[in-house]
Amino acid sequence: MGVRGFLRDYGIYLAWLVALVATAGSLYLSEVLHYEPCRLCWFQRIFMYPQVILLGIAAYKNDRQIIPYVLPLSVIGGLISIYHYSEQKIPALAKLLPCKIGVPCNVDYLGQGWFGFITIPFMALLAFVLIVVFLLAARGTREEAGEQ
Repeated sequence: MGVRGFLRDYGIYLAWLVALVATAGSLYLSEVLHYEPCRLCWFQRIFMYPQVILLGIAAYKNDRQIIPYVLPLSVIGGLISIYHYSEQKIPALAKLLPCKIGVPCNVDYLGQGWFGFITIPFMALLAFVLIVVFLLAARGTREEAGEQ
């Protein structure tokens, strides 16, 4: 079994693991480190948190039928993450749709980000992208792909 076969067989489990780590990480940042989530962070959470439950059940049952229903959650969440990350890195975007309640969305709790570019929205984007990749790789079984 190569990488493709491994991802096809275990993609749902890996996607669930990424969603679980992302959810735990966001709760750690807000509940332990007391970083107040901004409006865009909340929207990203809205699209990430249900995936822990949905992908967990699908992984337990090895149910690939969930993939078309969960993919849009990650794609939309990823788009929000791209905008949020862009807002942090391009100051003019923060003036376009400013966060008017609570923490401004362009605040970077990690300073200038780890290594100068890794911020919280970037980590969320990475999680959404990994989930999409794992779910796309998990579509179909060996029999459907014509392998033995």
